[in-house]
Amino acid sequence: MLIQSSSPNDPAPSEITPRQAYLNRRQVTAGLALMAAAPELLAQSVAGGGKLPRLAATPGTVAGAMVLDKPTRYADATSYNNFYEFGTDKSDPAERAHTLKPRPWTVAVEGECAKPGRYDLDALLKLSALEERVYRLRCVEGWSMVIPWIGYSLSELIKRAEPTSKAKFVEFTTLADRAQMPGLRSAVLEWPYVEGLRMDEAMHPLALLTFGMYGEVLPNQNGAPVRIVLPWKYGFKSAKSIVKIRFVEKQPRSSWEQAAPQEYGFYSNVNPGVPHPRWSQASERRIGEDGLFAKKRPTLIFNGYEAQVGQLYAGMDLRRNF
Repeated sequence: MLIQSSSPNDPAPSEITPRQAYLNRRQVTAGLALMAAAPELLAQSVAGGGKLPRLAATPGTVAGAMVLDKPTRYADATSYNNFYEFGTDKSDPAERAHTLKPRPWTVAVEGECAKPGRYDLDALLKLSALEERVYRLRCVEGWSMVIPWIGYSLSELIKRAEPTSKAKFVEFTTLADRAQMPGLRSAVLEWPYVEGLRMDEAMHPLALLTFGMYGEVLPNQNGAPVRIVLPWKYGFKSAKSIVKIRFVEKQPRSSWEQAAPQEYGFYSNVNPGVPHPRWSQASERRIGEDGLFAKKRPTLIFNGYEAQVGQLYAGMDLRRNF
């Protein structure tokens, strides 16, 4: 087994674009000279609950990776979340996720692959160049956000694992630690949280292995220290606080699909033509922008990424494969 770890003397990517500098798209390179801060400094800052360190990144170059919509306010994006490991209310993650310890952290890569391994966080951070990508994120309850994420295409990690011909799907498993995650005491889902993708979906350049947002490392409530972001799917498909990535031959049964298969399908692509059994998906509310009486936005097929990902589902019945 390949063990990926970093020396205490190896530098970790950190310290660039301040949040405000990102939002007004200026001075992208102003902090690049500060990339050599030690991993220990990053760990202490996160564990100590201080200001989150910044991450070095360059503007995304993948087609569709830079949405021109106005980004959601940082305060909204970090205080209105679904992360049931910390509670079912939208405010619970921000209030309770301080108990999560994002350092030390390792991610196991296993299953049908030639090069399984266990990667520590610093090894993952240095596996590929980090990019800033502005993606829409839409949740099945009818609300959306626009967030500047930091990471690189998940395919970079997958290629290094060298999946075999038996690897048809990729399964993601979230941390399940009752000492750190009070929501695990609830029976709302079976733990640990599991999600999955078809291999071609996981290999798509827009599928992001994510370490930060708004120029900083991920806040705990947003899935620290590493998560997936899939901008054309509903938010629950983007597994947070990942500890295992497994290549499998059979389609994995995701947590929400197992809990309520009549409501949450495996694909979970954003599709305004497929209503949730309890509400319509034809329109959405952009968090932080719409007042009580403001008109909602029409929902876009594949969340606006049809040109980039539509070919993945050519010939499929998108109402049956929801």
